[in-house]
Order: sequence, then structure tokens, then C-alpha cells
Amino acid sequence: MTQINLKVGPLRDRTPVKLSIACEPDLHTDLEVYAAIHARTYGKSVTVAELVPSMLKTLIDSDSGFKRARRQLNGGA
Repeated sequence: MTQINLKVGPLRDRTPVKLSIACEPDLHTDLEVYAAIHARTYGKSVTVAELVPSMLKTLIDSDSGFKRARRQLNGGA
């Protein structure tokens, strides 16, 4: 099987915090499919609710515009 590299890797142990969101049906379908591919890739079933925080963290960590703006808000530190 071909190695798949997903942006969201295996999830670390964590204490979940409840999060409620509303999304379009197409996005929900994509999230369900992503969760299925993630489970097949890493051998552990995860729910969309478990994946979304890691997806958001990955997005924020990779957003250079956000990093620059945050530095500016923190006085350039």
C-alpha cells in the first residue's frame, strides 16, 4: 500500500473539551471521509469531533499570516 501523508498525524493522548459547530453537509461528508482515511492510515478509529481540534491547530500552526499578526499584537516578541 502506498504511504499516505496526512497533515494531521496520529493524535496524542488528551483530555477533550466539548466543541459544537455547524457546517455545510458537504464539509461534514469530507470530515467523515477524512476520519475514515485517518483511521485506516494510523490503525485507530477517531471521530470527526476528535479530529477537528487537531485540524484547526495544524491550520493555525501553518498560517504564516496569523503568526506575523500574533507577533505584531504581542509587540513584536
